[in-house]
Parts: sequence; C-alpha cells; structure tokens
Amino acid sequence: MKLIFDREIECMERGGKQELQLSRLKETAGKVYERVPFYRKAFVEKGIAPEDIHTLEDIKKLPFTVKKDLRDHYPFGLFAVDTKELTRVHASSGTSGKPTVVGYTAKDIENWSAMVARCIAIGGGEPGKFLHNAYGYGLFTGGLGLHFGSERLGMVTVPVSGGNTERQILLIEDFKPEVICGTPSYILTIAEKMEKIGKDPRATSLKYGIFGAEPWSEEMRTALEEKLNIKAMDIYGLSEVMGPGVAMECHEAQDGLHIMDDHFFVEVIDPDTLEPVPEGETGELVFTSLTKEAFPVIRYRTGDIASLRTGKCVCGRTSVRMSRVKGRIDDMLIIRGVNVFPSEIEDCLLKAEDLVPHYQLHVHADGFKENVQLHVEITEACFTRMEQNLDHVELELLKDRIKHAVKSSCLVNLDIHLLPPGSIPRSEGKAVRVVRHKTAQLGV
Repeated sequence: MKLIFDREIECMERGGKQELQLSRLKETAGKVYERVPFYRKAFVEKGIAPEDIHTLEDIKKLPFTVKKDLRDHYPFGLFAVDTKELTRVHASSGTSGKPTVVGYTAKDIENWSAMVARCIAIGGGEPGKFLHNAYGYGLFTGGLGLHFGSERLGMVTVPVSGGNTERQILLIEDFKPEVICGTPSYILTIAEKMEKIGKDPRATSLKYGIFGAEPWSEEMRTALEEKLNIKAMDIYGLSEVMGPGVAMECHEAQDGLHIMDDHFFVEVIDPDTLEPVPEGETGELVFTSLTKEAFPVIRYRTGDIASLRTGKCVCGRTSVRMSRVKGRIDDMLIIRGVNVFPSEIEDCLLKAEDLVPHYQLHVHADGFKENVQLHVEITEACFTRMEQNLDHVELELLKDRIKHAVKSSCLVNLDIHLLPPGSIPRSEGKAVRVVRHKTAQLGV
C-alpha cells in the first residue's frame, strides 16, 4: 500500500507546491472549458480563456461558482464526464427541495480516500488501530468519506454510523477503538449518555477525536477533551468541493487545519466586495479543485467564514492552514446591527458553570426586527440544587451572568431562557443551533 504520509508533498516548499498547483489549475480550467457548457459560457462572459492563465494570481480572473448554480443544473449539468464514467454520486439536501448532486470517478474516489487517510494520520490515526465512525452513512459524504479513508490508511474501521447511542457505547467499550469520528455535538451526546448510565467516558480506549460537519468552538473542544480524555481535532470538507478531507488539524499543534493544497487552491474573499482579503483576515472560503475528474469546481463560494495563513507548522507540514470555521454566512445573525455567529455565543456558554453544552437560538420576527432568544439547559446537579424550580433566585442571577458574558463578548443583548436538563433536542448528526420561526403577518 502506498505510504499515506507523503513527506514530499506535505512538506514541500511553497515554490514547488505553487508550481504544482498552477499546472493542475491550467489542466482543470481547460477541462471545464471544453466539457462543461456552464463554465465555457462563464469564461466567455468574463473574457478569459484557459490559455490566459499564466500565474496563480490569474485565478482572480475566473468566474465564481455558487450553490445555486448546482441546483440550476440539477442533477448532472455541471459534470465534466459522461455518467457512464461515474463510480458514485452523493447529494446534500437543500431548502428548495432539490439536493445538490456531486459525482466521482474511480480516480476521484481513490484521491478522496488518500486525502482522508492523510487527514486521519494527521489527527493521530495509525494502521492496525480501530476507528469508530459515527458519521451518518448514505448520500451525506461524511460516513463513506471517513470510511474509505480509514480503510486506505489501514485502520480497522467500525461503520457504526449515527444514532442508537447505547449501541455506540457498547461498541466503544468492547472494540476499544483509538479514534472516534462524528459531529462534535453527537459525540458529546454519547459522552453524556455514558455518564447518565453510570459509565466514565474518560475511562475508554479513545485517544483521538476527529470532529466536523458543523462549526464548533474552542470551548467545545475543551469540553470534549475533558469529558472523553482525548485530543479533539477538526476536519473540514463539503460535498461540493469533495467531502470530508479537504483540511485537517494536526494532533501535534491543534493550531489551524492543513489544507490538502496539492488537490485544492483556496482563497478568502470579502463576501460583499468579492475581493481577496489579506492573509490572516477573516472572510469567505473559496475553493478551486485541481484534480477532480467528474465534478471539478472553479472558485466555489462555500459560505464558510475563516482565515488563512502560510508558514511551516510544528508538525513539519508546509501546507496552507485555515482557521476553524467561525460560522456560515447563512447562520450569521444580525442582532440590532451587530453580526454574530452561533459559535461565538457557544464560547460564552461553555465558560459558564451550571450549563450543559447544548443550546439553540430561536429567531422570531417582530415587525421589521428580529427578536433572538437564547435557550440553554442547566445541569442535573444545578436543577436538583434549585429544587427543580426554574424561578429560583439563583437562576435569575445565572441568567444575568450569561447575558452579561454574551454582551461583553458579542456586543448583543439576548433574551435568556433557562431550561431543565434534556429539554434541547440532541442531534445524531449536525446540531440545529438556529431555529427560525415563521412570521405571522401583522394585524392577523
């Protein structure tokens, strides 16, 4: 089996990496121009042809791609190969009712598996060790993406998928995996269930956690590491670009996600002006695939908010690193003129005592304004101490402390609603952090 940790690629000097990226960018641009009518038309409208790409800077001349383009060309209109050449398709659901569909050739699956294998190795996985995969299987790319990468690395893969939390606990105890994968909110649910049935989540065989598919904060990392006695790393990806395995935190530093930049070129732009932002500044992530055959994308606007930086990591890798995703443009709340992401509020909550790491933001329309209520749960111990009385004076003081912390950190005032333990729905996949309530017409 080919060595997954490829020193030649992962520790390549920036000049060599950029030459490789430019060569692959030219090839990809030529492919989509020739085979995808949507891109040919977009290139012509921008007044550019593939042969006009001479440097990586020229990528700024290329058109953007957005999720609506995928839906408008549903199901296979943006594919660069005939469907007979496909090995697999995946899809993600959308509000329009039609999913966004992506496809893979056999070579795409091979490359994807190798990327995820590299990510798992970056996160502490080793051949011969067990990996417990609690990502959902199916059209969602998470489960199968991690599965094939784990097998490619040579790990013993446990394809448990999401849900059935008691079974998850049984398999963790009996199979003794070293690595666990899933959404951070669901893995936290597993740990809480263990505590509830009298088991110690810190006493398992687990050493490393590979978590993604939803934005999560540094405080959530601390909560997971303390509850499970593990190192918790962030993995990044999205189906439109490839799936999980686009970038991964290393277990040595846990300081930024190493992008598989031999397969992707990444930019960060101001989502309003669409202009690039300086290194280190926050903006919208934009990805161009460099090696995909079935479904290459040019300057795909992800909607994810993060920053980039270059420079050698303590682990020895030289790849471009992205920050943890701060949130999605879609999830950003504008509260009295202030932009706030749920992950910023999460940071405040997880620093407070007597709260569990589960919350929801309920958005209600109030005329031309939006009223945002923050729903949080108190711990079992706190609920017992308050004699199960949610009107207890100490809980009013706790509300005030939460409100002050959110105001100090996020510069917004929120209505705080404290709930008994177990009130907020636990997710077996991506946690629902923002709940928008339909607006009734005024006067009705």
